[in-house]
Amino acid sequence: MNLEKATILKVLQKITDPISKKNIVENDMVKEIHIKDKNVQVVIEISPNTPADKRKAIESSAQSLISEIEQVKNVFIVITAEKTNLVKGVKQVKHIIAVASGKGGVGKSTTTTNLAIAMQKLGLKVGIMDADVFGPSQPRMLGIKGKPDASNKQALPPMEGYGLKAMSIGFLVAEDKPIVWRGPMVMSAVKQMLNDVMWGELDVLMVDMPPGTGDAQLTLAQSVPLSGAVIVSTPQDIALIDARKGIAMFQKVNVPILGIIENMSMFICPNCNHESHIFANGGAKSEAKKLGVNFLGEIPIDIDIRKTSDTGLPIVATKPDNPQSKIYMEMAKQINNSLNNQKNKKPTIQFS
Repeated sequence: MNLEKATILKVLQKITDPISKKNIVENDMVKEIHIKDKNVQVVIEISPNTPADKRKAIESSAQSLISEIEQVKNVFIVITAEKTNLVKGVKQVKHIIAVASGKGGVGKSTTTTNLAIAMQKLGLKVGIMDADVFGPSQPRMLGIKGKPDASNKQALPPMEGYGLKAMSIGFLVAEDKPIVWRGPMVMSAVKQMLNDVMWGELDVLMVDMPPGTGDAQLTLAQSVPLSGAVIVSTPQDIALIDARKGIAMFQKVNVPILGIIENMSMFICPNCNHESHIFANGGAKSEAKKLGVNFLGEIPIDIDIRKTSDTGLPIVATKPDNPQSKIYMEMAKQINNSLNNQKNKKPTIQFS
């Protein structure tokens, strides 16, 4: 028997909102239900006045009640205490971070998604902007279907998945349709996703960049003040050559490098735990040391990361106890610390 939203709503009727004293379904607090391969994600909107212990009780009750449904395997509950903010653009975004790579195929989009969810787990309000116009991956990575509501002619509301606000050209164009645009169209699309989307209040907006050092990168760097860039590379020399170019480009436009990540760093045999360094190992760490930038860590080639990314079930969200999820969490903590250090730096006066 297929699991249906009605089944989820039925069990959630047992939870009472402490403010209105109505059940959370009757009170229209259940804003989203996503079901995929026995995995359930529910977004519940509570009043900002709800005490922290009551908020936690709602989350725990929802988790427990849905987990008891026979067909359910994993449950992910997102509690939000704010309604969509109608201010358009990035005016209320505290930090914008570019996640970039010199080459394609190094796992940049997978890294962006899981880092964003990890930062959300640190208590931050997070969004993802998919700036890879020619190869948008975030709709698939976040398991989001459908199109944004275009009834407001002035701006688009972002889509939501796993509690993250998201916008991508992939929400507007069918997955199998190619984007055949010249540079000015690409630059216009990037600017529109920055300025004509109702991002609202966010602590961090992660920007999933296309590979290379072209129009999208320069448009982003010149349009908004970036808090920094995270560079993703595989360990072999051929990938690091292009990663160096990406780092140099951001440095040239005065964007801080928050760190380098070595993805697909090794393969750990699930049977004997032997490490195989398929693409060499340690290249990104060595490069980070040489360039004087932070090395955020290594992510192995892992079948769980591949499967969860392909099926729209990000590993940090759906398998938080997985060893790879913990690696993403540690990286997110380092990035957040760098952002906090930026905020705490005292201004200096220089005379010339």
